[in-house]
Amino acid sequence: MIGLFAADAVGGHGDTTDPSAYDDYLRAFRTIAASPDQTLYVAELAGEVVGTFQMMITTALVGRGSSAMIIEAVQTRANMRGQGIGAAMINFCIDEAKVRGMRMVQLTSNAVRKDAHRFYERLGFKPTHLGFKMTLK
Repeated sequence: MIGLFAADAVGGHGDTTDPSAYDDYLRAFRTIAASPDQTLYVAELAGEVVGTFQMMITTALVGRGSSAMIIEAVQTRANMRGQGIGAAMINFCIDEAKVRGMRMVQLTSNAVRKDAHRFYERLGFKPTHLGFKMTLK
């Protein structure tokens, strides 16, 4: 999974397969695994990792206290794109959100990823909001 993130030249997240970074990934994995509101998934095909994504549930007072699913860290292995893996991962999230009674499903995508934007729109997502980020370290 780390290799998928490290191979992403656009993301700019600083991911690396350098073994000195493994403790950072392990710490994050343990945090995700311990949370009832976060789930990390790995997509496999013929025993090989071909994708990954994370689902998070958030509840807010807005929307009469309803909950929403956030899809994060969606990655499909570069040589496997265009084969329906990404769509299967996102549709899994949508189905899971429906089963859990979520008000909505939302995600963000890097502004330069125009192909990803078209992909999400084909799956029914609408670009309704403008997101802002501030890197702290």
